[in-house]
Amino acid sequence: MKKKKSKTGRQPIEAAGGIVMRGRVRPLFAVVQLRRQRTWVLPKGKLNRDESALAAARREAIEETGHDVSVHEFLGSVGYKSGGRPKIVRFWRMQASSRPVAKLMRDVRAVRWLPLAQATAMLTHDRERVFLEKVGPHAMRQALSKRNARKIVTSRRKKAAPSGKRMATGAAEQPKRLVTPHACKRRTQPPARQLPRATVHGENTRHRPREIVRKLWTWLRQ
Repeated sequence: MKKKKSKTGRQPIEAAGGIVMRGRVRPLFAVVQLRRQRTWVLPKGKLNRDESALAAARREAIEETGHDVSVHEFLGSVGYKSGGRPKIVRFWRMQASSRPVAKLMRDVRAVRWLPLAQATAMLTHDRERVFLEKVGPHAMRQALSKRNARKIVTSRRKKAAPSGKRMATGAAEQPKRLVTPHACKRRTQPPARQLPRATVHGENTRHRPREIVRKLWTWLRQ
């Protein structure tokens, strides 16, 4: 007699989704309404065959919101039973494009972009409300920190541009400061000490070497 398979041995249903935000100054969160159940939920869906959870999360977010998204850090998982089987949904933080790039899929009736408190209150299921209350503030902080970091980089680049222009202008104007070779010598070389007359005129150096040496020694000792 064959033994019946226990329900506990069933493989869990794998799904993935995103905490999708739009805007960086005051981020808005996406909640979607399903057409059949008329429930408001977070963007998510089941994995296709041979599809990774990350790829499925991005695909479902685009299909259910109509916006292109960039995927960021992993936020957590939600587990519950669906049709008598355990279901695990993994969520990532996502940033949506400012404008939609595609139409909503058939299963989605509408999408709304709301502040965190209103988006949490709009969700139908308690499990998703609790999850968004927990990860929503963290997602907002991450989005704002990315925005501030981008502002710092942009301001640094703007400050560096004029200095580069000044350097280029200074390099171009440098030859104009050079006046004459005579003026350059006066700037770079110290004033020469006046040598004794015997070292300047060649006719004296031929006949009076001792006198020249004596005068040089006296001059050096001064």
